[in-house]
Amino acid sequence: MQRFILAMVLSGAALWAQPQYSQAQGGQDGPIDPPSRVARLNWISGDVAFQPATVDTWTNATVNYPLTTGDHLFVNDRARAELHIGATAIRINSISSFGFLNLSDDTIQMSLNQGSMEIRLRQLDRDDIFEIDTPNGAVTLLRAGDYRIDTDPARNATMVTVRTGQAEVYQEGNSMLVTARQTAWFHDGSGPEINPENPRDEFDRFIAMRNNAEDALPRGEYVPETMVGYQDLYAYGRWVNDPVYGSVWVPPVDTGWAPYTLGRWAFVEPWGWTWIDEEPWGFAPFHYGRWAMLRGGWGGGWAWIPGERSYRPVYAPALVGFIGGGGFGVSIGWFPLGPREPWIPAWGASGAYVNRVNVMHVTNVNVVNVTYVNRQNAVVVSQADFAGARSVRGAMRPVTPGEWQGARVLGTSPQIVPGRASVAFGPQRAAPPLSARVVVAKTPPPAAPVSFEARQRVLTQNQGLPLSANQVGQLRSQQPGAVVNRQPVRAIGGQQGGPAMNRPANPGFTPNSAPAIQQPANPNRLPDRMNSRPPNALPPPANTQPGQYSPRGQQPQTTAPPAVQAAPQNSAPANQQPGRFPQRDQPPQQVPQSAPPAQRVQPAPQPAAPPAAPPAPRVQQPATPPPAAQPAAPPAAQPAPQNRPIPRMRQVPPKDEPK
Repeated sequence: MQRFILAMVLSGAALWAQPQYSQAQGGQDGPIDPPSRVARLNWISGDVAFQPATVDTWTNATVNYPLTTGDHLFVNDRARAELHIGATAIRINSISSFGFLNLSDDTIQMSLNQGSMEIRLRQLDRDDIFEIDTPNGAVTLLRAGDYRIDTDPARNATMVTVRTGQAEVYQEGNSMLVTARQTAWFHDGSGPEINPENPRDEFDRFIAMRNNAEDALPRGEYVPETMVGYQDLYAYGRWVNDPVYGSVWVPPVDTGWAPYTLGRWAFVEPWGWTWIDEEPWGFAPFHYGRWAMLRGGWGGGWAWIPGERSYRPVYAPALVGFIGGGGFGVSIGWFPLGPREPWIPAWGASGAYVNRVNVMHVTNVNVVNVTYVNRQNAVVVSQADFAGARSVRGAMRPVTPGEWQGARVLGTSPQIVPGRASVAFGPQRAAPPLSARVVVAKTPPPAAPVSFEARQRVLTQNQGLPLSANQVGQLRSQQPGAVVNRQPVRAIGGQQGGPAMNRPANPGFTPNSAPAIQQPANPNRLPDRMNSRPPNALPPPANTQPGQYSPRGQQPQTTAPPAVQAAPQNSAPANQQPGRFPQRDQPPQQVPQSAPPAQRVQPAPQPAAPPAAPPAPRVQQPATPPPAAQPAAPPAAQPAPQNRPIPRMRQVPPKDEPK
């Protein structure tokens, strides 16, 4: 009886709902199309903090959270994180500050203010911009390949290593091309220098392990690689062939499970209410495709239908229909959309966007009658649990037939106004020790987001729908101080796209070969692999808990060798060769926490470094030094270059200079 009443109510409600969808395509402020792609936080090891775009507080990061423009991560000591944008993997090492300055259909612009990250770029379209902005310059990736970026606030320096591919490093007034098997290092006041690629360390070995596991998966067999989260569909569940829908994916779940029941709802602009699933595979099946209860030779049950794979997937916050009103009172219900049922956003989106987000499943989005085959599987929770981002599994409740009286389909919006807990759910935590350095950008990013507190009044007027571009612009002009404080970004030249760059002449470069190394390696320059902390930062205590940042000013918990304990604060390990950063071959839990800028102790000789000192040895030293110039400096003078955080003139006895 309950299913019969629900079917009668919703069949009539479908006729009412579709005209509302058609009106929503224009919107009072014109078409508003969100990006078709997002970044997925798909893997976390250790303590990772997250700051959503519209709030100024930090919470614990959550797997399967969709990241977009304005979102920031801080990967704490002894932790790592991995993200995916389509088939592109981004891996972030310990003690790293990372953010998305812009994530749109044609631009991926990230900031790395401190720490290390690796990018495995599988595909770069002709008009795409892929940029990593650091305090010392901007890095643009020009080809698919493997790239590593290291930036150290203690030395105010950045390094770019190109394993495969091609990148360009931009500073104010100059740029440098970096190709495969090369490393470029640069800092304020010194242009990039090109050297052979750095040797691989423990972070690189971790990257290779993750890449090898990903390479073992089939590519493009059932879904396109541009679908975020496709990798987990091979690691979990199974693919079967259905006589009606073709290849479908069956999740690894228990009897009684239903889609959109193990997770929570969060408010993520510009899409609005977004489903965050708790399963490790729970991204692609809830932001692409449709669900159906099928019966077949494979046993039947819930199966996910990916749709036509010849089209580029377009991300959706949640492919469900909402039910409310009538006897529901202060409750809200939803059900997964079924095969060939269109998903029409409740905000003002263009007709082109509506077609793109549905084309893999629906050829005609202007159908009048939608049957909603999964309506009998609706899930109901209280509006307080929904808006509070509480776990659905513990908040679901049964619904009596009387509660369905007067219920109607609300479309793709629950008409619930979000609260702060809807945006940043989970316990609030202390801000991480961020570096205060200004990030340099070649492509000027969008303006800082307007805070959630400033948006809340308009969200109430919109009945929970995300703000339009015009509404955000009005808030920005009426409340200039309502933007969220973010790390400052300085665009090169202060204009769109930056000024025209004059690439240094390099006669040894051809498009398909590596540029010639312009000078021999200087043993007194910045080391090739940067420490991930200032030399005076102490390792954290062993009992550091998630959500707590490593305290400073305490004694280290591990015992260092006597030679290291007796060394000055800025000295490198005893076995470190001149011209190399200390190799980080330890596991990530042994990498110490970075200290804030206020605690750095700069060596006295640093301000006195003469700006013209580095070129001197380059002019006098030949490209291939004679054997007499190869021996290292006397033992008493050898540690000196290791202690200097910026390049200085090498002090060499006159007898060692080439004749």
